Amino acid sequence: MKASPSDQIAILEVQKLDNQLASLAQREATLPETQALSSVTIKRNNIRDLRVAAETERTDVKRELSRAEGDVEQIVTRINRDEARLSSGTGTPKELEQTQHELGTLNARRAELEEAELLIMVTVEDLTNRISELSAQEEALNAEIADCEIKLENALTLIINERSAVNEKRAACIAPIADDLKKLYTKLAEDNNGNGAAPLVGNECKGCHLTINTTEISRIATLPADEVVRCEQCRCILVRE
Repeated sequence: MKASPSDQIAILEVQKLDNQLASLAQREATLPETQALSSVTIKRNNIRDLRVAAETERTDVKRELSRAEGDVEQIVTRINRDEARLSSGTGTPKELEQTQHELGTLNARRAELEEAELLIMVTVEDLTNRISELSAQEEALNAEIADCEIKLENALTLIINERSAVNEKRAACIAPIADDLKKLYTKLAEDNNGNGAAPLVGNECKGCHLTINTTEISRIATLPADEVVRCEQCRCILVRE
């Protein structure tokens, strides 16, 4: 293939610009701001899950508390009824004795239920405090996430602006190059991890960084300046300087 020396130098410049674009893509993929946002988001999500679990547990415990309060109310109603019966003296001595015995049993049961009710109330209070603590942590992490998102957006904006500038230079650089050379470069770059052209410095291809044997170097030296040379190792376009 033939290509003017100026086109060959231009295609090498295109390669440099493509390398910059690849570097920008790598930078974008490994931004510390992305990792920071991911890390804080994971922390926030964990705290949120703990808060939701605590709220669910508190709802269940409150339901249990309502049942306990209902049980106590029933016992109190029966106690009041028995106390009223004893106060009125209505009934035979045996019936009154049975009522007195039942009243003792009811009071003992009431004490048990009220103790259980108190424990449930303590659990509700503990869960409420835990929910408040988790909510505060979640709120703080949400603020941190917002800050990380701003930093990430700023970092991405810088990359976008740099990429736009490089693409503009690339478009201007590649436009005047002969179509055959452009097509060859594009195919080689696609097949070779982005490496389509490289300078030949001394006897070394700067694309694969391998030394070219003396025989091949001698052959290349005899070729006209407009002859497109390829590296035998990586197959990229070798641009003689």
